[in-house]
Amino acid sequence: MALILPECLALIHNVGITWNTLTHTVDKGVAMRFPWGSTDVVDLPGIGDAIDTLTVPTANDGGPGTRLRLARDQGLAFRREFPSTGMPDSVVTCDLVTLPYPTRFGLFRASRALAPFLSITNRMLVIRWTETDGRRRVLLFEPSDHELGRYTPYFDSLSRRTPGVVGRQLVREHGTVVEHLARLGISPMDVDYLMFDHLHTQDLRRWVGTTAYQDDLNEQPKAIFPKAKVIVQRDELAGMAELHPIQRPWYQPATYRDVPPDAFLPIEGSVVLGPGIAVIKTPGHVFGNQSLVLNTSTGIWVSSENVIAAEALTPEHSKLPGLAKWARSWQQEIVLNANTIETTVDQYNSIILEKTLADRSQSDPRFLQFFPSSELTGVWTNPGTSPTFSHRHISHG
Repeated sequence: MALILPECLALIHNVGITWNTLTHTVDKGVAMRFPWGSTDVVDLPGIGDAIDTLTVPTANDGGPGTRLRLARDQGLAFRREFPSTGMPDSVVTCDLVTLPYPTRFGLFRASRALAPFLSITNRMLVIRWTETDGRRRVLLFEPSDHELGRYTPYFDSLSRRTPGVVGRQLVREHGTVVEHLARLGISPMDVDYLMFDHLHTQDLRRWVGTTAYQDDLNEQPKAIFPKAKVIVQRDELAGMAELHPIQRPWYQPATYRDVPPDAFLPIEGSVVLGPGIAVIKTPGHVFGNQSLVLNTSTGIWVSSENVIAAEALTPEHSKLPGLAKWARSWQQEIVLNANTIETTVDQYNSIILEKTLADRSQSDPRFLQFFPSSELTGVWTNPGTSPTFSHRHISHG
């Protein structure tokens, strides 16, 4: 039976996600066999050329305000030099899934929307480039296996406590990673790198294979991407071996216990991967967060999940209820995506770094070429959460 809007909102609002509802799932990651310890990733090889102009400010550099100034200064310096690295051959955007997300997380304390949930669309970027020696490379940014990602403790609990008819109205699957690659004529064998801004919700077993049989999958999955390596910040990879309680609802550590450690290419800080392709360290949302930076025909783009809408970087232009007023009242120039506030001031400073790097949109110069890897999407069930402006895709080449 179809539900009218008030009934939908009431059911969603009453879905209580508490620590007690999560523990039966999360506890799988508390005492478990893990393929590496917190110190074992030190010897894994990395990738990329270090960006000397970008360092990760620490407490030794002064207080949060000093580190914010350093983020601006370093961002301007890298912005001047980055275009000289060239451009990738092409960038294509692929929609994966649209799903609900708490408004209080996605728009922090700023939103005055009535809807307790908003919707975000997870998207994958397919980046292709040619090395100086002629080798062609393929990077998949945010290639989420959303069929398995739904078992992340928070979303698993939300799904189990939401009536099926409501869930079907709120979740829309657009296509899988493999389906999109087939449409683009890219063989899984040709994929060199997989990368996420962080490993929240990610289950990589089908992508990189496992060393043992997986009871929940009823198989020992062979790698769909047999040549691909996962680019990840070394400290996030190390931290997966022993998660903090604040982190546990958003990770699936048990799914990593039989993933071979050599499937990863850990990096430390910020690096250039290829022509017009960089990965920059942007801690805060998680301590090992990283952002993708691209130099394209329309200028510099930055992508991560540090915010969920382009207008969150220029909230003074937002028509979302509450955002402009909140930013003005609290003298904040950005609005965080805050489901896990591991280090709030660091996340703020990281977003300022991203804001400093991104060019203005050619469609609407009030907004920047920041592409949220999970972008706010207007849905009729979520009044007051339709974005003022959306990118929806990056196209290049």
